[in-house]
Amino acid sequence: MVGESGSGKSISALSVLRLLDERHVRYPTGEIHFQGEDMLKVSEKRLRQIRGRKISMIFQEPMTSLNPLHTVEKQIGETLALHKGLRNSAARKRCIELLELVGIRDPESRLSSYPHQLSGGQKQRVMIAMALANEPDLLIADEPTTALDVTVQKQVLELLRDLQAKLGMAILMITHDLTIVRRYADEVAVMEQGKLVSMQTPKPCLPIRSIRTHASCWMPSHPMRPWRSRAPPSPC
Repeated sequence: MVGESGSGKSISALSVLRLLDERHVRYPTGEIHFQGEDMLKVSEKRLRQIRGRKISMIFQEPMTSLNPLHTVEKQIGETLALHKGLRNSAARKRCIELLELVGIRDPESRLSSYPHQLSGGQKQRVMIAMALANEPDLLIADEPTTALDVTVQKQVLELLRDLQAKLGMAILMITHDLTIVRRYADEVAVMEQGKLVSMQTPKPCLPIRSIRTHASCWMPSHPMRPWRSRAPPSPC
């Protein structure tokens, strides 16, 4: 899912799990279907069963998503206890397996680490481990590489692709990076002003330029704004 900043990408993703404060948000129309259920109509009890178990999410900034007061083991262990009933030695063993799965070296020694003791790439890998703890059917990744340098970005994206193949899960990737779109996406949904305006298979010739400059490559039927009409011609 791609689009300009403020186009509604993250809001749409958060709405899938109804993570927005319902005191300030309402859904007057529309439906969100997942495995035959409308997520906007299921009960809060059913929603808690789905969150983290059937659908998991990797948030944009791992430093603010991880609890700075809890160790890695405690944070991964919470979701294992809640959804799988694993505790103590069984939970610890599963935590080590998950950290190994996401490529953290010497995982047993990292269980007692706090977020501030981890690098940016390690924090994101811990977030991925937490999201995968219950082997979800759908993983929502909200710009998971935004705060990482280029080398670590590639490692995380390759890891997600490998885990997708290994676990057989679907991934909804939110990004504004066209390099990621061209290399990793099977389908591209384009959002603008809170609406889905196009959904296509990415073209091999998709130019690696800003989404503003070449939005017309994805949205040929969408009326262009003046700044789009001045964009240089696309090879698409």
